[in-house]
Amino acid sequence: MPHKDLLDIAALTREEIEHLLDQSAPFKELFTRSVKKVPALKGKSVLMLFYEPSTRTHSSFEVAAKRLSADVTNFDVAQSSVTKGESVRETVETLQAMRTDFVIVRHRSSGLPGVIAKLTKASVINAGDGTHAHPTQALLDAFTIKENFPNPAGKKVLITGDILHSRVARSTSCILKKLDLDVAYLGPGSLVPKVGPENIRRFTNYDEAMKWGPDIVYLLRVQMERQDVQYFPSLREYHKLYGITEARLEDIRKRGLYIMHPGPVNRGVELCDAVMDYERSLINDQVENGIAARMAVLYWLKPGGH
Repeated sequence: MPHKDLLDIAALTREEIEHLLDQSAPFKELFTRSVKKVPALKGKSVLMLFYEPSTRTHSSFEVAAKRLSADVTNFDVAQSSVTKGESVRETVETLQAMRTDFVIVRHRSSGLPGVIAKLTKASVINAGDGTHAHPTQALLDAFTIKENFPNPAGKKVLITGDILHSRVARSTSCILKKLDLDVAYLGPGSLVPKVGPENIRRFTNYDEAMKWGPDIVYLLRVQMERQDVQYFPSLREYHKLYGITEARLEDIRKRGLYIMHPGPVNRGVELCDAVMDYERSLINDQVENGIAARMAVLYWLKPGGH
């Protein structure tokens, strides 16, 4: 049953997740054709409401919408009345008057896309809210894993880095658990929350985490902009303790592990340059799969009429 909105992964059943992943595959196939567009959303309008800077997610949604033949409008928050103190409700009323079908929202406040969803008949997609959720990132991650492990149940994914501030860690670990994968966290003690989802191991030592035997190492971007206090001594120290150094990359290669990262990458922090050329790096696949997964979401959601 299609939903009106996509606000987080927790609201989706396993069957709905499987459906969206299955739907992503034919959309990805479309990229290889000479005509990459389908008329599925012709005449529909998609509004990009990004209160936070974004390159990958923003461009990925925009390409996805255009490949479905939707009309895309970018709401430039920097140029809008929001900077003059216009409330979110006033902004939404303006959008309603524009008869928008889909609103894609990114905001630093957790829960704000849900507030907007209650105020509008348009389908609202959460493109990242604070440290809360990033559901389409989780879908593209699961889709990328499924491409490499058609039966991923039981596979082990080690999510490494700033878990505390990461909406990606929350959404991606949620979807992987729903698909019966094993998930563990690795990072400095100050950045790995003591409480959180059950059945997720927590490591603060890289070698101990490797003994657990992961199939995939999922690196998170160190989000300096969300850290109001210093959680580790220095970026160099972080790279030495938790980053994929050249020596660790050799070990990863011998073990045949895959590497993922939601981007943008901090080279010399989460990973060394050589990782980008590693044959089992899925980082570029994630970018391409992001378009397919977001097409599947836009195609699946049903706006609530005008």
